[in-house]
Amino acid sequence: MTQAKAGDTLQLHYTGTLEDGTVFDSSEGREPLSFELGSGQIIPGLDAGVTGMEVGEKRTVRVEPGEAYGEHQADRVQAVERASVPDHIPTEPGTQLQVQTPDGQAMPVTVLEADEEKVVLDANHPLAGKTLTFDVELVEIA
Repeated sequence: MTQAKAGDTLQLHYTGTLEDGTVFDSSEGREPLSFELGSGQIIPGLDAGVTGMEVGEKRTVRVEPGEAYGEHQADRVQAVERASVPDHIPTEPGTQLQVQTPDGQAMPVTVLEADEEKVVLDANHPLAGKTLTFDVELVEIA
């Protein structure tokens, strides 16, 4: 059987869970994920974890934060004055927003908390600092 190697295009069904068992993403009910192995299209730990798989094989891949979305960085959490946030912008905790950096780039942030004086925004990826587990099945190698 052919084993998946860098440069191959893979079709992969997956379910991603956190350490507490919460599902954060899945291809269930959708087309399989399609990507080129070794091209940087998916997180490095999953890329490495599926290398060598054969079509039809199932595997569980555990990915530490450093090989996923990185460690949570405290300096990417910032409080802004409530007065600087327009009234029409939702500020409920968990809300994902886009802010503009001083150089004009769009940056996704998540509202951590908000009160009458401040809004605390987190620019870390929502999965930063988390160990991820993927149950995967290799559907096709092209």
